Amino acid sequence: MFFDRLKKLCDDKGISAYKACTDVGLNRAAVAKWKTGSVPSGSTAAKLADYFGVTTDYLLGKEEQKKSALSEPELTEDELRILSAFREMTPERQKALADLLGISDS
Repeated sequence: MFFDRLKKLCDDKGISAYKACTDVGLNRAAVAKWKTGSVPSGSTAAKLADYFGVTTDYLLGKEEQKKSALSEPELTEDELRILSAFREMTPERQKALADLLGISDS
């Protein structure tokens, strides 16, 4: 079932399914539909798969092995916590942190 796979990915990332939805620009109400067995559209599944770094086939339960959609290594728990905290910051705080780390665009 799609929601079980989504829940597992969220648990691995230390976030709720509602947070994952809002992070990718989806309505939180979608989670309630998925809990009852509904499956997301292809574009929604693609957004979520990209967010979690997995293939849409894995996310939708069409394959069992969790393959990264990207060729990057998996993030550690500390890296995931830092990324999650960064995403919750205001754009101004994100820029200030990037400046502090010396990785800003400007």
